[in-house]
Amino acid sequence: MKKLVLIAALLITSSFAQNSHAELNADPAAKPKSENLKDDAKDVKADAQQKAAVKDEKKSSKSKNQKDAAKKETAKKEANVSDTTKPVVVMETSLGKIEIELDGEKAPISTKNFLRYVDEKFYDGTIFHRVIKDFMIQGGGFTKDMNQKSTHEQIKNEAANGLKNTRGTVAMARTSVVDSATAQFFINTVDNGFLNYQSPDPRGFGYAVFGHVTSGMDVVDKIRAVSTGNKNGMGDVPTETVEIKSVRRK
Repeated sequence: MKKLVLIAALLITSSFAQNSHAELNADPAAKPKSENLKDDAKDVKADAQQKAAVKDEKKSSKSKNQKDAAKKETAKKEANVSDTTKPVVVMETSLGKIEIELDGEKAPISTKNFLRYVDEKFYDGTIFHRVIKDFMIQGGGFTKDMNQKSTHEQIKNEAANGLKNTRGTVAMARTSVVDSATAQFFINTVDNGFLNYQSPDPRGFGYAVFGHVTSGMDVVDKIRAVSTGNKNGMGDVPTETVEIKSVRRK
């Protein structure tokens, strides 16, 4: 009987020791498995939200940078249009080069308009389609096959700016409507005082001068001397095409 009691006591002591050892080895900070899963899910969600926020921030920053770049490009183009009040362009024709100085101070609208077409290379491949020896040479609106090019909007007539239609000056061509000029221009081969501004009414408003030839009047004289005839229902058209190969800022 004493042996049985002793054995039972030993078993109880051993069980207590094992349980105590398990408790001592347990992590006091450890949480139940269900709690750990919830925390992991929270961490994953927070990480996803952080990544989404970073992505949105980068996207917003990229969009802002693109907008800023577009604004700078627009400002640059506008600055190029009016970077000087006396810009010079070089016109390469099939008969030689003509340099033209524009007057952005007295004719800002016409100058900006002309440079817009220059920068778009609009004049490349057009022709001098109307030539009258002792009057003027006109071009910038038709292709070699006599097709008229589409243009931007019409502009305000600046004929009252004080500039005169003298030999070598460049003016905007137009219809009988005062504010109807677009892309076509003409170079006066002689003094044409009757084209100057005289009065605000349509008959006396005149034609807006916006520049003058600084080099290449010999080329202008070559063009004025070409033979002309009728073509596609138009008169004074050179029988041998005089092409404007290009017009570029100098």
